[in-house]
Amino acid sequence: MHFAVDALGKPLRMILSAGQVADIECAHDLIADMPCASLVADKGYDANALVMSIEASGAQAVIPPRSNRIAPRHYDRCAYRARNLIERFFNRIKHYRRIATRYDKLACSYMAFVRIVCAVISYRYM
Repeated sequence: MHFAVDALGKPLRMILSAGQVADIECAHDLIADMPCASLVADKGYDANALVMSIEASGAQAVIPPRSNRIAPRHYDRCAYRARNLIERFFNRIKHYRRIATRYDKLACSYMAFVRIVCAVISYRYM
């Protein structure tokens, strides 16, 4: 599951992918046409093409460089602390056992329950 959340930790967009798919492959679809001032992500989203597309849209890319980068990029460490919002959001979702263990066989039924849980979480933490 890939999520984009706002500054308050409320879900804006979600994409379901297979477990073996890298995070970076879903990133362009996840952030397409999403207006924001800065985009905070983890090291799995560290790619030159993604950072350049984020900066071309007028947003600041707050993505720490991977340890194997030859020339590490600079990023705003204070802004990166806001990444705990997405981690807390995933923690709230995992409280629902049906999502955490993925009992559903079909992706459409799994995503339907994820959407219901997102609505409940958004309503609860208004």
